[in-house]
Amino acid sequence: MQARRLAVAGAWEFTPPIFSDERGIFVSPFQEAAFCEAIGRPLFPVAQTNHSRSRRGVVRGAHFTATPPGIAKYVYCARGRTVDIVIDVRVGSPTFGRWDAVLLDQVDFRAMYFPVGVAHAFIALENDTVVSYMLSGRYSPEHELSIDVLDPALALPIPHDIEPLRSARDEVAPTLEKAAADGILPIYSECQAIEEALLARTTTDGGPR
Repeated sequence: MQARRLAVAGAWEFTPPIFSDERGIFVSPFQEAAFCEAIGRPLFPVAQTNHSRSRRGVVRGAHFTATPPGIAKYVYCARGRTVDIVIDVRVGSPTFGRWDAVLLDQVDFRAMYFPVGVAHAFIALENDTVVSYMLSGRYSPEHELSIDVLDPALALPIPHDIEPLRSARDEVAPTLEKAAADGILPIYSECQAIEEALLARTTTDGGPR
């Protein structure tokens, strides 16, 4: 499995080997050993898995979780194609305001790791695009926040041939500058502390060390 650091501190891309024969394919989008080798620690204890199906043009995000509690994610595309984006909204981060994007699809089955505190967005490039997530915490509506994916200051890679279809909540999300002024963005040091706590839970609960 190949691992690559992304432009956002703590975010990674993983590309697994794919085994194919006359029956079809077999692939493991998450592999604990490869994750540990790249990042130096095990994946978080999984508290929830999510599954979304989107039509072409759907743009979800950019969403992040208030910190605390904070949530880390491991994401891959099980069907279709999506441009998946990680945005650093952690105040005090060395890469604050930067983003990176990865094409996730059912050809290469790349996956992405999103550390605690970053924002996540994706654009479905095909109908019936399925994105699957593992999360370190449960979904709580009161903790879910967002910033505007069309914020010109971010200049995210929204394809020009797509008319973005967004939720009512995402359409009124603030710009990154406004979110910072309102004091709703995560603090980098707090995000790191939560990541360390997740590691402690993993090793205490008998996971890989």
